[in-house]
Amino acid sequence: MPSLAPPPSVSIVMPCFNAGQHLPRSLASVLAQSLADWELIVVDDGSTDGSTHWLAQQTEPRLRVLQRPHQGASAARNIGIEHARGEYIAFLDADDTWAPDFLQRLRAALLDRPAAVLAYCGWQKFGVPAAEAKPFVPPDYETPDKRKLLFAACRWPIHAALARRAPLLQCGGFPAQLQNAEDYALWLELATRGPIVRVPEVLAHYHFHGSGQASAQRARAALQLLDAQHAYLARHPDFARSLGPDRRRIPCQGLLRAGFEAYWARDLPAARTLFRRALRAGYGRPAQWRYMLPALLPLRLHAALLALRARSSETRPD
Repeated sequence: MPSLAPPPSVSIVMPCFNAGQHLPRSLASVLAQSLADWELIVVDDGSTDGSTHWLAQQTEPRLRVLQRPHQGASAARNIGIEHARGEYIAFLDADDTWAPDFLQRLRAALLDRPAAVLAYCGWQKFGVPAAEAKPFVPPDYETPDKRKLLFAACRWPIHAALARRAPLLQCGGFPAQLQNAEDYALWLELATRGPIVRVPEVLAHYHFHGSGQASAQRARAALQLLDAQHAYLARHPDFARSLGPDRRRIPCQGLLRAGFEAYWARDLPAARTLFRRALRAGYGRPAQWRYMLPALLPLRLHAALLALRARSSETRPD
């Protein structure tokens, strides 16, 4: 009998839903990796735009395509995890890319730290105004305050990390009910189960190409992050008790920060939703209330008040 091929070192999971115009660039990014010992599992999540046909034409032997009815990116990634054979798993959305040495650099970091469950790196946005496109390298979270810091924010995107498969499976994958913050929820659960290691280089590229992307839904993203934080606290009551007053402050602070980001971007519907949620939680300072309280007014009156303020020199609160 012919011997079975050994499993690859790295499994790359890529959900794909109507991403036909971006797939060639993302696949080229994988093919360009200096580490060649990988498999790419593309989960075609019910695409209707020609992605299925394009994928069927590819002859790369390391590429596997799984087809399924549309259920969302989290469910698609979980299907990919179930079929992954590599010791390490990376996630790359069908419209993003990596630097050529992404896999090699992050796998080397994990090889150097056998106890580490995850390696993460810096990233950069493309297709956004120059002020938003600056490269960003997250801080080193492996400190005595790691759990609290990560609870406040895991500041790397889904494709800027490489995880060991075994502990990843123990976490149960991505919460399928979340359309945003699903990567935060998984990274938080995984990264607080063992050491993590930072690779202080910009190796992941996020390509912004329109308002339909999940990251553009400000209110939903902030509220689902809040849901993920509350779910983590419910699963880990010991950690919740250790936070003391920060148990309430940290989630509300993130909610209010997102509200003001929406406000200054003049995304009034998102700002109103988030300000109202923060007000219901009793969070905010008097200096912020002049911006928050009008969210309780009807939308027409709120918009009129903003127009009136625009005629004056409005300054941001501290």
